[in-house]
Amino acid sequence: MGTYVILNRFSPRAFDKPSEFKGLAKTVAEKIKAECPGVTWKESFATMGRFDVVDIVESDDSKQVEKAAMIIHAYGHSTTETMVATPWKEFLEML
Repeated sequence: MGTYVILNRFSPRAFDKPSEFKGLAKTVAEKIKAECPGVTWKESFATMGRFDVVDIVESDDSKQVEKAAMIIHAYGHSTTETMVATPWKEFLEML
């Protein structure tokens, strides 16, 4: 199973009040669960840097990860950047 990192940055127009974000996050999570059954959400982190949220997901199907990122983009009003992540131990063994 492949691991992916999805970096998210909210649009300034995504929500007016921070309290509105909970509903937005719920909508995005429900859409991804319904439309991307091959994507397993491992963890999400709020960050205070270039990106607002870092999501760690796993999937055997990169197309479903792409779709999940597009759902975040469309329904979450975010820009996304997605990267394949290789566990460190596997990376070192490959060298």
